[in-house]
Amino acid sequence: MVGFCLAGRRAFRGQVRVLPGLSSMLRRLYSLDISGELLRTQGFINGHWVSAPDTFPVLDPATGEELAQVSDCGPQQAQDAVSSAYKAFHSWKCQTAKERSALLRKWFDLVNQHNEDLAKLITAECGKPLKESLGEIAYSASFLEWFSEEARRVYGDIVAPAAKDRKMLLIKQPVGVASIITPWNFPSAMITRKVGAALAAGCTVVVKPAEDTPLSALALAELAVQAGIPPGVFNVVPCSREKAPAVGEILCTDPLVAKVSFTGSTATGKVLLKHAAGTVKRVSMELGGHAPFIVFDSADVDKAVAGALASKFRNSGQTCVCSNRFLVQSGIHDAFLEKLGKAMDTELRTGHGFEPATTQGPLINVRAAEKVVRHIEDAVSRGAVVLKGGKRLEGSFMQPTLLSNVSTDMLCMREETFGPLVPVVKFNTEEEALAIANASEVGLAGYFYSQNLSQIWRVAEQLEVGMVGVNEAILSAAEGAFGGVKQSGLGREGSKYGIDEYLEVKYVCIGGLTL
Repeated sequence: MVGFCLAGRRAFRGQVRVLPGLSSMLRRLYSLDISGELLRTQGFINGHWVSAPDTFPVLDPATGEELAQVSDCGPQQAQDAVSSAYKAFHSWKCQTAKERSALLRKWFDLVNQHNEDLAKLITAECGKPLKESLGEIAYSASFLEWFSEEARRVYGDIVAPAAKDRKMLLIKQPVGVASIITPWNFPSAMITRKVGAALAAGCTVVVKPAEDTPLSALALAELAVQAGIPPGVFNVVPCSREKAPAVGEILCTDPLVAKVSFTGSTATGKVLLKHAAGTVKRVSMELGGHAPFIVFDSADVDKAVAGALASKFRNSGQTCVCSNRFLVQSGIHDAFLEKLGKAMDTELRTGHGFEPATTQGPLINVRAAEKVVRHIEDAVSRGAVVLKGGKRLEGSFMQPTLLSNVSTDMLCMREETFGPLVPVVKFNTEEEALAIANASEVGLAGYFYSQNLSQIWRVAEQLEVGMVGVNEAILSAAEGAFGGVKQSGLGREGSKYGIDEYLEVKYVCIGGLTL
């Protein structure tokens, strides 16, 4: 339920049902107490908050309690948002890079100023622990800061011509209206990583957030208004799961849209690519991952264990760059399993994201938990051994699970789990590890631990992924180029390359000159 607290702040209250094996701390009441101006429930089109004929519920994934009813925008609202963005584009692109930079910097400052409230929204609608949510807001803000700076670094070229009577120039211009379709697992950062680049380039945007987590997107819209982003430049059309296909089709097929940027599953990405192909739109796709995590005999085992915890269990295993397939060389296999099991016992604690001690929140919904259970049951039926966890708790909570005696034919080795499951495969040679790691249709991120410099160079080059962590489990940064190969997507986000996704190169030849 949503209501008003004193001092003009809104709050919800819900009782977490006691989960088997969890402490009595989960019996307490939890409240979301944030600035009322940030808890928005309408669509945001052309600088106005817009209601739709219907609404849909946003739930706390830990408790199932309703947080809010949000406007269920449909094709008409999506069309209105595109039209508004197209109209705004003609004035926004004419603002100087310095002017756009200043507005993005104001937006960055406001996100930092409201970081605690924004983090509470993420924990409430996404379920991740509050400490992680605060980290996401810092990460989210970093893209606004980075692209506020990159806005003034869009350079063209003067090319030496073959003829003496002409000059040749290559200039960069914004592509136009960009449709931004984002996932639930990073409901703030996945928006700013795309929108920061788009606005810096001079594009306008229509954002369709995930149906599970629209509140974070709408809070960003409120702060965009406060930052002075002009009407129509940043639009948000939240919608239910039922209306998502129709809204997504509008955003990918409307002739006024020049660019589509999507983060989500490979299957959905393929559908959106087909839609976008009809009008030959520019596309960026950050799709599914299935990251290998390789530990060689030369590795520092303690550092590898710490890296495994960080890479696998962040957001309860629900990130596209989470390690999914753990390959450990035979010489240190047993030591790694023993130390990782002990670390899981001491470092991981399951509970509501608002509990300070929680490191593992719920999965986003029951379907996600059922998928993890299916992967565990399949592995066990094929000979895997459960060393830790293995059980589904109440609702969408899962025990962090460690499996040994895993083989490559198991489901968890063939598809992304997106949950707190660590399947460990023993291997003997570097060549064997690379063959297993590269035997996937996707290639987003990969990790490995080694202290052999020659091996580090070989493996980093041979892993078929877009990003490699060497003795490092947390890759993401505004300065880094984020993206994959194979069926993990197209294009790059962040870094100096991220803004290029929203720019066209125009060749200008000036002839007939007397020089």
